[in-house]
Amino acid sequence: MRPLVLASLPAALLAAALPARADDPPAGPVLQTIDAANTRYVPLDRIDAGNVGRLRVAWTFSTGVLRGHEGAPLVIGSVMVVHTPFPNIVTALDLDHDGRVLWRYAPRQAADVIPVMCCDTVWRGPAYADGRLFLQTADTTVVALDLASGRELWAVKNGDPARGETNTATVLPVKDKLIVGISGGEYGARCHVTAYDQATGRQVWRAYATGPDAEMLVDPDRTTELGRPIGRDSSLRSWEGDQWRIGGGCSWGWFSTDPDLSLVYYGTGNPSTWNPAQRPGDNRWAMAIVARDIDTGMARWVYQMTPHDQWDYDGVNEMILTDQDIDGRPRKLLTHFDRNGFGYTLDRATGDLLVAEKFDPSVNWARRIVMDPGSPAYGRPEVDPRFAPETAGEDETTTGICPGALGAKNQQPAAYSPQTRLFYVPTNHMCMDYEPFHVSYVPGQPYVGATLTLRPPAGSDRTGAFIAWDGTKGRIAWSIPEPFSVWSGALATAGGIVFYGTLEGYLKAVDARTGRELYRFKTPSGIVGNVTTYLHRGRQYVAVLSGIGGWAGIGLAAGLTDPQDGSGAVGGYAALSHYTAPGGTLTVFALPE
Repeated sequence: MRPLVLASLPAALLAAALPARADDPPAGPVLQTIDAANTRYVPLDRIDAGNVGRLRVAWTFSTGVLRGHEGAPLVIGSVMVVHTPFPNIVTALDLDHDGRVLWRYAPRQAADVIPVMCCDTVWRGPAYADGRLFLQTADTTVVALDLASGRELWAVKNGDPARGETNTATVLPVKDKLIVGISGGEYGARCHVTAYDQATGRQVWRAYATGPDAEMLVDPDRTTELGRPIGRDSSLRSWEGDQWRIGGGCSWGWFSTDPDLSLVYYGTGNPSTWNPAQRPGDNRWAMAIVARDIDTGMARWVYQMTPHDQWDYDGVNEMILTDQDIDGRPRKLLTHFDRNGFGYTLDRATGDLLVAEKFDPSVNWARRIVMDPGSPAYGRPEVDPRFAPETAGEDETTTGICPGALGAKNQQPAAYSPQTRLFYVPTNHMCMDYEPFHVSYVPGQPYVGATLTLRPPAGSDRTGAFIAWDGTKGRIAWSIPEPFSVWSGALATAGGIVFYGTLEGYLKAVDARTGRELYRFKTPSGIVGNVTTYLHRGRQYVAVLSGIGGWAGIGLAAGLTDPQDGSGAVGGYAALSHYTAPGGTLTVFALPE
């Protein structure tokens, strides 16, 4: 168990320093996803479409760390918990005194984990349940903290950075378990999802994304894909030789859960390597949606969205659970906006595919998803060979692939409003040129095997949009063009508002029905975090972390771009230097009293 640093008061005094609760901690968990269904909808309406334009800054807090600030603050009674990118500092703030520091938890991690982290040193933060904060740090240490004092209750190692295994994701406390994923697909990790006991940190189950049935926790006769049993050795038969042992399939995104079905849902990432010629076959079960039993980890159903991925279209984006009618019939739905540019709606109980349509009009790598249940290609993409790198071959460049490897949407979470029955989706509008090359696997070294260049679609000068999506019909209701990718998570409220942030640093509020802008405020740095709102002492607040970074902003955050180069060295975002600068700030807003 590694040491930690608590900056502020001794533990006994820290507990005494906590304020008397004006707002009692909730009975259920407090999550980065707002709720366990991942809707990112908050039923607060004191800030609404009529008065949101009067928002003012109530107070701010500097995190003291630069690089990308993903995730959001958590509000637990009268305590707000704020987190940072590496070194993953967690700070408890007193909401009764404009953010006075109560305690600070600063884990000691070796700096050599930083070069192993793909796409910036971001972290999407802790979660809370039953008096404990839970988190997984960059070096894969899973930790439970006492909320009252910040004292470490237990810590266990979930992976090995020496083999390329790291973490950027949040965790999901559900029932008596803590569900965690892992990163490392760019280093040839064989990835897994693990359940730990919340009270002790004991491992309860672990399910790998690739390999033998018993290690993946799948039943060849009862685990289904699109209503059909997956069959024995479904993963092994889809890889050449032992390539599955370094096959990726990491789950570094979001988890959601349906307690009535006792299922947890998540997505798996890209197969390793990025060079498709080195791993013939469908490469199951990378690039898939997975539904597992919470208690046993056994997979109920799976659906592979991008078989034999040739584009780095990780499938880790959030699964949003709603109950809506499809063709006049009530269904328990799961909606997922994949990096591959398709918006999927499935029956979350059975895994039936109901809708699969493009949510960015520039998507060209596949013409459509085959929706005929009688076809042997049912559920598979109809790939356009002109935009398949494997068609061109190793050391040859395929140009104009849309979307780029950033995806038409990355991990930045969408929101859903039951008032409008629309999803609000932060998107990227980027294409790429892709050149695969042969690469050898060395533990702990990059196992990528491709180079790429990102750029806007032909004839476009923008790289992002914020859209409203009808998930039952598979169509865009309205769209707001943005000059840069929208890398902030969306938030919908009962006040008829949707909030999101921009890479230039604007917090924006728009009308949930029309998309009309109602408010904007320029924060100190680009926003790649997720907006949240809460009630304290009868007053509604809005809060967001700003701090440029993540894949879309790492060029600026890490100093990799030339400000004079408009195309940029990383994703064409060098121009961001004209709008914002690195930073780490929490900004809290409220209406004037």
